[in-house]
Amino acid sequence: MNRYGDYDNGSRLNLNSDYSQHPYPPQDHSYNNSAYSFANSNSQQGNYSPVDSRQYPNAHMDNNNNHGNYSSGWAEKTQTGNRKSKMIVIGSIIGLIVIIAIGVGVGVAVSNNNKKGSSSSTGSTSSGDTKGWVMSQNNVVKYNPKDLSQFEKDTRLKKSLYGMAYMPEGAIMPACGATFEGVLEDVMLMSQLTTRIRLYGTDCNQTGLVMEAIKQTKTDLTVYMGIYINDDDTVYTRQRDEVKKLIETYGTDHIAGVTVGNEYILNKMTAAGGADPTSAPGVAAAEFLVTKIQDTRSMLTSMSLPKTIPVGNGDAGSYTNTQLLSAVDYFMSNIHPWFGHLPVEQSAGWTWQFFQDNNVALAATVPNNPELFIAEVGWPTKSSDAENASNGASDASEANLQIFINDWICQANQNQTKYFWFENMDQPWKDAQFGGVEGWWGLFDAKKQLKQVTLPDCAAP
Repeated sequence: MNRYGDYDNGSRLNLNSDYSQHPYPPQDHSYNNSAYSFANSNSQQGNYSPVDSRQYPNAHMDNNNNHGNYSSGWAEKTQTGNRKSKMIVIGSIIGLIVIIAIGVGVGVAVSNNNKKGSSSSTGSTSSGDTKGWVMSQNNVVKYNPKDLSQFEKDTRLKKSLYGMAYMPEGAIMPACGATFEGVLEDVMLMSQLTTRIRLYGTDCNQTGLVMEAIKQTKTDLTVYMGIYINDDDTVYTRQRDEVKKLIETYGTDHIAGVTVGNEYILNKMTAAGGADPTSAPGVAAAEFLVTKIQDTRSMLTSMSLPKTIPVGNGDAGSYTNTQLLSAVDYFMSNIHPWFGHLPVEQSAGWTWQFFQDNNVALAATVPNNPELFIAEVGWPTKSSDAENASNGASDASEANLQIFINDWICQANQNQTKYFWFENMDQPWKDAQFGGVEGWWGLFDAKKQLKQVTLPDCAAP
Protein backbone atom coordinates (compact mmCIF):
# COMPACT_ATOMS: atom_id res chain seq x y z
CA MET A 1 0.00 0.00 0.00
CA ASN A 2 1.50 3.29 -1.07
CA ARG A 3 0.74 5.42 1.94
CA TYR A 4 3.17 8.21 2.56
CA GLY A 5 5.08 11.04 0.94
CA ASP A 6 4.61 12.80 -2.38
CA TYR A 7 2.66 10.45 -4.60
CA ASP A 8 2.58 9.70 -8.26
CA ASN A 9 -0.79 9.79 -9.90
CA GLY A 10 -3.08 7.44 -11.75
CA SER A 11 -6.69 6.44 -11.89
CA ARG A 12 -8.46 4.60 -9.11
CA LEU A 13 -9.39 1.13 -10.31
CA ASN A 14 -12.67 -0.73 -9.94
CA LEU A 15 -12.58 -3.06 -6.94
CA ASN A 16 -15.22 -5.26 -8.59
CA SER A 17 -13.37 -5.90 -11.84
CA ASP A 18 -12.90 -9.46 -13.09
CA TYR A 19 -9.26 -10.53 -12.99
CA SER A 20 -9.80 -14.28 -13.37
CA GLN A 21 -7.56 -14.37 -16.43
CA HIS A 22 -4.46 -13.86 -14.25
CA PRO A 23 -3.03 -17.17 -12.95
CA TYR A 24 -1.41 -17.86 -9.62
CA PRO A 25 1.39 -18.66 -8.94
CA PRO A 26 3.08 -16.28 -11.42
CA GLN A 27 4.43 -18.03 -14.48
CA ASP A 28 7.77 -17.80 -16.27
CA HIS A 29 10.04 -15.27 -14.57
CA SER A 30 7.62 -12.42 -14.01
CA TYR A 31 7.20 -13.06 -10.26
CA ASN A 32 4.16 -10.85 -10.57
CA ASN A 33 0.55 -11.22 -9.58
CA SER A 34 -0.23 -7.92 -7.96
CA ALA A 35 -1.33 -4.46 -9.04
CA TYR A 36 -2.43 -1.42 -7.12
CA SER A 37 -4.14 1.84 -7.99
CA PHE A 38 -3.22 5.39 -7.19
CA ALA A 39 -5.27 8.56 -7.18
CA ASN A 40 -5.25 12.35 -7.32
CA SER A 41 -3.58 14.87 -9.54
CA ASN A 42 -1.33 17.02 -7.35
CA SER A 43 1.97 15.35 -6.53
CA GLN A 44 2.78 18.07 -4.01
CA GLN A 45 -0.10 17.11 -1.73
CA GLY A 46 1.35 13.81 -0.59
CA ASN A 47 -1.87 11.95 -1.41
CA TYR A 48 -2.41 8.27 -0.70
CA SER A 49 -4.13 5.95 -3.10
CA PRO A 50 -5.84 2.74 -2.02
CA VAL A 51 -5.09 -0.80 -3.05
CA ASP A 52 -7.19 -2.41 -5.75
CA SER A 53 -8.29 -6.02 -6.09
CA ARG A 54 -5.82 -6.70 -8.92
CA GLN A 55 -3.08 -6.86 -6.31
CA TYR A 56 -3.55 -10.63 -5.89
CA PRO A 57 -5.92 -11.77 -8.65
CA ASN A 58 -7.62 -15.02 -7.58
CA ALA A 59 -4.45 -15.99 -5.75
CA HIS A 60 -6.38 -18.22 -3.40
CA MET A 61 -8.22 -20.26 -6.05
CA ASP A 62 -7.25 -23.65 -7.41
CA ASN A 63 -8.21 -24.94 -10.85
CA ASN A 64 -11.71 -25.76 -9.60
CA ASN A 65 -12.24 -22.25 -8.27
CA ASN A 66 -11.90 -23.51 -4.69
CA HIS A 67 -9.89 -21.96 -1.92
CA GLY A 68 -6.39 -23.41 -1.96
CA ASN A 69 -4.59 -24.90 1.03
CA TYR A 70 -1.65 -22.75 2.03
CA SER A 71 -0.96 -24.30 5.41
CA SER A 72 1.52 -27.08 4.60
CA GLY A 73 4.85 -25.25 4.34
CA TRP A 74 3.82 -22.71 6.95
CA ALA A 75 2.71 -25.40 9.41
CA GLU A 76 5.65 -27.71 8.69
CA LYS A 77 8.23 -25.13 9.78
CA THR A 78 6.21 -24.35 12.88
CA GLN A 79 5.62 -27.98 13.83
CA THR A 80 9.33 -28.78 13.62
CA GLY A 81 9.95 -26.29 16.37
CA ASN A 82 7.00 -27.62 18.35
CA ARG A 83 8.44 -31.16 18.44
CA LYS A 84 11.71 -29.85 19.84
CA SER A 85 9.79 -27.77 22.36
CA LYS A 86 7.89 -30.85 23.64
CA MET A 87 11.14 -32.66 24.45
CA ILE A 88 12.44 -29.61 26.26
CA VAL A 89 9.22 -29.33 28.25
CA ILE A 90 9.38 -32.96 29.45
CA GLY A 91 12.90 -32.50 30.73
CA SER A 92 12.04 -29.19 32.30
CA ILE A 93 9.12 -30.65 34.28
CA ILE A 94 11.39 -33.18 35.98
CA GLY A 95 13.87 -30.48 36.91
CA LEU A 96 11.12 -28.18 38.06
CA ILE A 97 9.84 -30.67 40.63
CA VAL A 98 13.27 -30.74 42.29
CA ILE A 99 13.59 -26.97 42.20
CA ILE A 100 10.16 -26.46 43.73
CA ALA A 101 11.00 -28.65 46.71
CA ILE A 102 14.10 -26.58 47.45
CA GLY A 103 12.42 -23.27 46.63
CA VAL A 104 9.47 -23.72 48.99
CA GLY A 105 11.68 -23.76 52.07
CA VAL A 106 13.81 -20.85 50.91
CA GLY A 107 10.80 -18.85 49.77
CA VAL A 108 9.06 -19.00 53.13
CA ALA A 109 12.06 -17.50 54.86
CA VAL A 110 12.56 -14.80 52.25
CA SER A 111 8.90 -13.79 52.20
CA ASN A 112 8.91 -13.26 55.94
CA ASN A 113 11.73 -10.77 55.55
CA ASN A 114 9.95 -8.89 52.78
CA LYS A 115 6.41 -8.54 54.00
CA LYS A 116 6.90 -4.85 54.63
CA GLY A 117 8.86 -4.27 51.45
CA SER A 118 7.63 -3.21 47.99
CA SER A 119 8.90 -3.74 44.47
CA SER A 120 8.72 -1.66 41.35
CA SER A 121 9.87 -1.81 37.76
CA THR A 122 9.61 0.40 34.72
CA GLY A 123 5.94 0.82 33.89
CA SER A 124 4.79 -1.01 37.00
CA THR A 125 4.99 1.59 39.72
CA SER A 126 3.07 2.13 42.91
CA SER A 127 0.81 5.17 43.20
CA GLY A 128 3.29 6.96 45.46
CA ASP A 129 6.01 6.71 42.80
CA THR A 130 3.85 8.38 40.15
CA LYS A 131 3.12 11.60 42.02
CA GLY A 132 3.38 14.45 39.56
CA TRP A 133 3.07 12.16 36.55
CA VAL A 134 0.74 13.17 33.73
CA MET A 135 -1.38 11.45 31.11
CA SER A 136 -0.37 11.45 27.46
CA GLN A 137 -2.17 13.35 24.72
CA ASN A 138 -4.92 10.75 24.30
CA ASN A 139 -4.92 9.63 27.95
CA VAL A 140 -3.43 6.22 27.16
CA VAL A 141 -0.01 6.41 28.85
CA LYS A 142 0.92 7.87 32.23
CA TYR A 143 4.47 9.20 32.39
CA ASN A 144 6.90 11.36 34.32
CA PRO A 145 7.19 14.72 32.52
CA LYS A 146 10.58 15.26 34.15
CA ASP A 147 11.95 11.95 32.85
CA LEU A 148 10.22 10.58 29.75
CA SER A 149 11.91 7.21 30.17
CA GLN A 150 9.56 6.59 33.11
CA PHE A 151 6.10 5.59 31.90
CA GLU A 152 3.57 2.99 32.90
CA LYS A 153 3.27 -0.14 30.84
CA ASP A 154 0.01 -1.56 29.58
CA THR A 155 -0.18 -5.22 30.60
CA ARG A 156 -2.29 -5.97 27.52
CA LEU A 157 0.63 -5.12 25.24
CA LYS A 158 3.24 -7.80 24.52
CA LYS A 159 6.58 -7.39 22.81
CA SER A 160 5.67 -10.02 20.24
CA LEU A 161 5.82 -8.14 16.93
CA TYR A 162 8.95 -8.31 14.77
CA GLY A 163 8.26 -4.75 13.61
CA MET A 164 5.59 -2.12 13.10
CA ALA A 165 4.77 0.02 10.06
CA TYR A 166 4.32 3.55 11.38
CA MET A 167 3.09 6.89 10.16
CA PRO A 168 2.70 9.69 12.73
CA GLU A 169 -0.52 11.65 12.69
CA GLY A 170 -0.06 14.84 10.67
CA ALA A 171 2.81 13.60 8.51
CA ILE A 172 1.26 14.29 5.09
CA MET A 173 2.55 17.14 2.91
CA PRO A 174 1.83 19.99 2.63
CA ALA A 175 -0.39 20.36 5.70
CA CYS A 176 1.91 18.44 8.07
CA GLY A 177 1.05 18.97 11.75
CA ALA A 178 2.90 16.09 13.42
CA THR A 179 3.75 16.93 17.05
CA PHE A 180 6.26 15.66 19.57
CA GLU A 181 3.47 14.92 22.04
CA GLY A 182 1.69 12.69 19.53
CA VAL A 183 4.84 10.86 18.48
CA LEU A 184 5.97 10.49 22.10
CA GLU A 185 2.71 8.72 22.91
CA ASP A 186 3.14 6.41 19.90
CA VAL A 187 6.73 5.56 20.81
CA MET A 188 5.72 4.72 24.39
CA LEU A 189 3.06 2.34 23.05
CA MET A 190 5.06 0.80 20.20
CA SER A 191 8.08 0.17 22.42
CA GLN A 192 5.85 -2.25 24.34
CA LEU A 193 5.07 -4.17 21.15
CA THR A 194 8.29 -4.31 19.13
CA THR A 195 11.90 -3.22 18.81
CA ARG A 196 11.62 -2.08 15.17
CA ILE A 197 9.58 0.48 13.28
CA ARG A 198 9.42 1.22 9.58
CA LEU A 199 8.94 4.79 8.36
CA TYR A 200 8.16 5.91 4.80
CA GLY A 201 9.65 9.39 4.52
CA THR A 202 11.20 12.29 6.41
CA ASP A 203 8.80 15.11 5.50
CA CYS A 204 6.86 16.98 8.19
CA ASN A 205 9.78 16.27 10.54
CA GLN A 206 8.28 12.83 11.20
CA THR A 207 11.60 11.01 11.41
CA GLY A 208 13.17 13.69 13.56
CA LEU A 209 10.27 13.52 16.00
CA VAL A 210 10.58 9.74 16.19
CA MET A 211 14.32 9.88 16.84
CA GLU A 212 13.87 12.50 19.56
CA ALA A 213 11.11 10.49 21.23
CA ILE A 214 13.30 7.38 21.24
CA LYS A 215 16.17 9.38 22.71
CA GLN A 216 14.07 10.85 25.52
CA THR A 217 12.21 7.64 26.38
CA LYS A 218 15.43 5.62 26.28
CA THR A 219 13.54 2.78 24.58
CA ASP A 220 15.19 0.07 22.50
CA LEU A 221 13.39 0.91 19.25
CA THR A 222 15.39 0.92 16.04
CA VAL A 223 14.19 2.70 12.92
CA TYR A 224 14.20 1.89 9.23
CA MET A 225 14.21 5.44 7.90
CA GLY A 226 12.43 6.10 4.62
CA ILE A 227 13.17 8.28 1.60
CA TYR A 228 10.14 8.59 -0.66
CA ILE A 229 10.92 8.62 -4.39
CA ASN A 230 9.01 10.07 -7.31
CA ASP A 231 10.15 11.73 -10.55
CA ASP A 232 10.92 15.03 -8.81
CA ASP A 233 14.58 14.92 -7.76
CA THR A 234 14.04 17.68 -5.22
CA VAL A 235 11.78 15.30 -3.26
CA TYR A 236 14.60 12.77 -3.06
CA THR A 237 17.40 15.22 -2.25
CA ARG A 238 15.34 16.97 0.41
CA GLN A 239 14.78 13.71 2.26
CA ARG A 240 18.28 12.34 1.68
CA ASP A 241 19.75 15.50 3.21
CA GLU A 242 17.34 15.21 6.14
CA VAL A 243 18.52 11.63 6.76
CA LYS A 244 22.11 12.87 6.85
CA LYS A 245 21.24 15.64 9.29
CA LEU A 246 19.39 13.22 11.57
CA ILE A 247 22.32 10.78 11.63
CA GLU A 248 24.64 13.63 12.52
CA THR A 249 22.27 14.64 15.33
CA TYR A 250 21.30 11.27 16.78
CA GLY A 251 24.05 8.90 15.73
CA THR A 252 23.54 5.38 14.40
CA ASP A 253 22.57 3.33 17.46
CA HIS A 254 18.85 3.44 16.71
CA ILE A 255 19.04 3.33 12.92
CA ALA A 256 18.54 -0.10 11.33
CA GLY A 257 18.48 0.95 7.67
CA VAL A 258 17.46 3.51 5.08
CA THR A 259 14.71 2.46 2.66
CA VAL A 260 15.01 4.35 -0.62
CA GLY A 261 11.65 4.32 -2.41
CA ASN A 262 8.29 2.77 -1.63
CA GLU A 263 6.26 1.25 -4.46
CA TYR A 264 8.06 3.24 -7.13
CA ILE A 265 8.15 0.35 -9.62
CA LEU A 266 4.46 -0.23 -8.97
CA ASN A 267 3.71 3.42 -9.70
CA LYS A 268 5.65 3.34 -12.95
CA MET A 269 4.04 0.07 -14.07
CA THR A 270 0.57 1.42 -13.29
CA ALA A 271 1.27 4.58 -15.28
CA ALA A 272 2.51 2.45 -18.19
CA GLY A 273 -0.57 0.22 -18.05
CA GLY A 274 1.55 -2.88 -17.39
CA ALA A 275 1.97 -5.42 -14.64
CA ASP A 276 5.29 -7.14 -15.35
CA PRO A 277 8.25 -5.63 -13.47
CA THR A 278 10.65 -7.46 -15.80
CA SER A 279 9.28 -5.56 -18.81
CA ALA A 280 11.04 -2.48 -20.17
CA PRO A 281 9.15 0.02 -17.94
CA GLY A 282 9.84 -2.12 -14.88
CA VAL A 283 13.54 -2.43 -15.64
CA ALA A 284 13.80 1.30 -16.34
CA ALA A 285 12.12 2.07 -13.02
CA ALA A 286 14.54 -0.25 -11.23
CA GLU A 287 17.54 1.36 -12.90
CA PHE A 288 16.31 4.80 -11.81
CA LEU A 289 15.93 3.54 -8.25
CA VAL A 290 19.40 2.04 -8.30
CA THR A 291 20.93 5.46 -9.00
CA LYS A 292 19.20 6.84 -5.88
CA ILE A 293 20.15 3.81 -3.79
CA GLN A 294 23.79 4.17 -4.83
CA ASP A 295 23.70 7.90 -4.12
CA THR A 296 22.32 7.31 -0.63
CA ARG A 297 24.92 4.64 0.03
CA SER A 298 27.68 7.01 -1.13
CA MET A 299 26.36 9.71 1.19
CA LEU A 300 26.43 7.32 4.15
CA THR A 301 29.94 6.11 3.26
CA SER A 302 31.21 9.70 3.09
CA MET A 303 30.09 10.22 6.69
CA SER A 304 32.63 7.65 8.03
CA LEU A 305 30.05 6.22 10.41
CA PRO A 306 30.92 3.71 13.16
CA LYS A 307 28.76 1.08 11.49
CA THR A 308 27.49 0.31 8.01
CA ILE A 309 23.85 1.29 7.61
CA PRO A 310 22.04 -1.00 5.13
CA VAL A 311 20.26 0.61 2.20
CA GLY A 312 17.15 -1.03 0.78
CA ASN A 313 13.90 -0.57 -1.10
CA GLY A 314 10.24 -1.38 -0.59
CA ASP A 315 7.53 -2.23 -3.09
CA ALA A 316 4.19 -3.96 -3.47
CA GLY A 317 3.91 -7.72 -3.40
CA SER A 318 5.91 -8.98 -6.34
CA TYR A 319 6.85 -5.67 -7.92
CA THR A 320 10.58 -6.14 -8.06
CA ASN A 321 13.17 -7.59 -10.41
CA THR A 322 16.77 -8.78 -10.41
CA GLN A 323 18.06 -5.36 -11.48
CA LEU A 324 16.78 -3.89 -8.23
CA LEU A 325 17.44 -6.82 -5.89
CA SER A 326 21.07 -7.07 -6.99
CA ALA A 327 21.62 -3.45 -5.85
CA VAL A 328 20.05 -3.45 -2.37
CA ASP A 329 21.06 -4.69 1.05
CA TYR A 330 17.43 -5.52 1.82
CA PHE A 331 14.01 -5.58 0.16
CA MET A 332 10.68 -4.91 1.86
CA SER A 333 7.57 -6.48 0.33
CA ASN A 334 4.02 -5.30 1.05
CA ILE A 335 1.69 -8.34 1.18
CA HIS A 336 -2.01 -8.09 2.09
CA PRO A 337 -4.15 -11.25 2.10
CA TRP A 338 -7.29 -9.10 2.45
CA PHE A 339 -6.81 -7.88 -1.12
CA GLY A 340 -6.16 -11.41 -2.30
CA HIS A 341 -9.77 -12.19 -1.31
CA LEU A 342 -8.53 -14.82 1.13
CA PRO A 343 -10.62 -16.33 3.92
CA VAL A 344 -9.02 -15.07 7.10
CA GLU A 345 -8.41 -18.65 8.25
CA GLN A 346 -6.10 -19.24 5.26
CA SER A 347 -4.47 -15.81 5.19
CA ALA A 348 -1.42 -16.49 7.35
CA GLY A 349 -0.29 -19.51 5.31
CA TRP A 350 -1.03 -17.78 2.03
CA THR A 351 0.97 -14.70 3.00
CA TRP A 352 4.00 -16.81 3.85
CA GLN A 353 3.68 -18.80 0.60
CA PHE A 354 3.27 -15.64 -1.48
CA PHE A 355 6.45 -14.28 0.11
CA GLN A 356 8.32 -17.51 -0.73
CA ASP A 357 7.07 -17.62 -4.32
CA ASN A 358 7.50 -13.97 -5.21
CA ASN A 359 10.38 -12.66 -3.10
CA VAL A 360 12.48 -15.45 -1.61
CA ALA A 361 12.67 -17.33 -4.92
CA LEU A 362 13.69 -14.27 -6.92
CA ALA A 363 16.23 -13.07 -4.34
CA ALA A 364 17.91 -16.48 -4.54
CA THR A 365 18.86 -15.71 -8.16
CA VAL A 366 21.00 -12.65 -7.36
CA PRO A 367 24.54 -12.89 -5.91
CA ASN A 368 24.33 -10.30 -3.11
CA ASN A 369 21.87 -12.21 -0.87
CA PRO A 370 19.60 -9.27 0.09
CA GLU A 371 17.79 -9.49 3.41
CA LEU A 372 14.04 -9.89 2.92
CA PHE A 373 11.14 -8.49 4.93
CA ILE A 374 7.38 -8.56 4.68
CA ALA A 375 7.00 -4.81 5.07
CA GLU A 376 3.23 -4.65 5.55
CA VAL A 377 0.89 -7.36 6.77
CA GLY A 378 -2.35 -7.08 8.73
CA TRP A 379 -6.14 -7.18 8.59
CA PRO A 380 -8.73 -4.34 8.50
CA THR A 381 -11.37 -4.13 11.22
CA LYS A 382 -14.06 -2.03 9.56
CA SER A 383 -15.40 -0.61 6.33
CA SER A 384 -17.08 2.75 6.00
CA ASP A 385 -19.47 1.32 3.42
CA ALA A 386 -21.30 -1.97 3.06
CA GLU A 387 -19.84 -2.67 -0.38
CA ASN A 388 -16.30 -3.13 0.97
CA ALA A 389 -17.18 -4.71 4.33
CA SER A 390 -16.10 -8.11 2.98
CA ASN A 391 -13.31 -9.15 0.64
CA GLY A 392 -15.61 -11.84 -0.75
CA ALA A 393 -14.39 -14.49 1.68
CA SER A 394 -14.15 -12.80 5.11
CA ASP A 395 -15.32 -9.59 6.76
CA ALA A 396 -13.34 -6.63 7.96
CA SER A 397 -13.83 -7.01 11.71
CA GLU A 398 -12.04 -7.10 15.02
CA ALA A 399 -13.00 -10.77 15.36
CA ASN A 400 -11.18 -11.58 12.12
CA LEU A 401 -8.24 -9.41 13.11
CA GLN A 402 -7.97 -11.61 16.20
CA ILE A 403 -7.96 -14.73 14.03
CA PHE A 404 -5.16 -13.34 11.87
CA ILE A 405 -3.20 -12.27 14.96
CA ASN A 406 -3.55 -15.78 16.38
CA ASP A 407 -2.50 -17.44 13.13
CA TRP A 408 0.32 -15.12 12.12
CA ILE A 409 2.35 -13.57 14.93
CA CYS A 410 3.76 -16.48 16.94
CA GLN A 411 4.08 -18.75 13.91
CA ALA A 412 5.94 -16.06 11.94
CA ASN A 413 8.23 -15.46 14.91
CA GLN A 414 8.97 -19.16 15.20
CA ASN A 415 9.58 -19.45 11.45
CA GLN A 416 12.00 -16.50 11.64
CA THR A 417 9.86 -14.53 9.19
CA LYS A 418 10.78 -10.84 9.35
CA TYR A 419 7.64 -8.70 9.09
CA PHE A 420 6.22 -5.30 9.95
CA TRP A 421 2.66 -5.22 11.23
CA PHE A 422 0.41 -2.88 9.30
CA GLU A 423 -0.29 -0.68 11.12
CA ASN A 424 -0.10 0.93 14.54
CA MET A 425 -3.36 2.94 14.47
CA ASP A 426 -6.38 3.79 12.32
CA GLN A 427 -5.95 6.73 9.94
CA PRO A 428 -9.07 8.96 9.69
CA TRP A 429 -7.69 10.97 6.77
CA LYS A 430 -7.60 7.83 4.60
CA ASP A 431 -11.19 7.03 5.51
CA ALA A 432 -12.31 10.57 4.70
CA GLN A 433 -10.60 10.53 1.32
CA PHE A 434 -11.20 6.96 0.15
CA GLY A 435 -13.72 5.22 2.41
CA GLY A 436 -14.01 1.46 2.47
CA VAL A 437 -11.43 -0.28 4.66
CA GLU A 438 -8.65 2.19 3.92
CA GLY A 439 -8.63 3.92 7.28
CA TRP A 440 -9.17 0.90 9.53
CA TRP A 441 -5.99 -1.19 9.72
CA GLY A 442 -4.67 -0.20 13.14
CA LEU A 443 -4.09 -2.32 16.21
CA PHE A 444 -5.18 0.85 17.97
CA ASP A 445 -8.05 3.10 16.95
CA ALA A 446 -7.50 6.72 15.96
CA LYS A 447 -7.55 7.75 19.64
CA LYS A 448 -4.87 5.12 20.32
CA GLN A 449 -7.13 2.83 22.29
CA LEU A 450 -6.26 -0.84 21.81
CA LYS A 451 -8.99 -2.60 19.82
CA GLN A 452 -10.86 -5.58 21.23
CA VAL A 453 -8.07 -8.05 20.58
CA THR A 454 -5.71 -10.11 22.71
CA LEU A 455 -2.05 -10.05 21.78
CA PRO A 456 0.01 -13.23 22.17
CA ASP A 457 3.07 -13.37 24.40
CA CYS A 458 5.77 -14.90 22.19
CA ALA A 459 9.20 -13.47 21.63
CA ALA A 460 9.93 -11.92 18.23
CA PRO A 461 13.24 -12.83 16.57
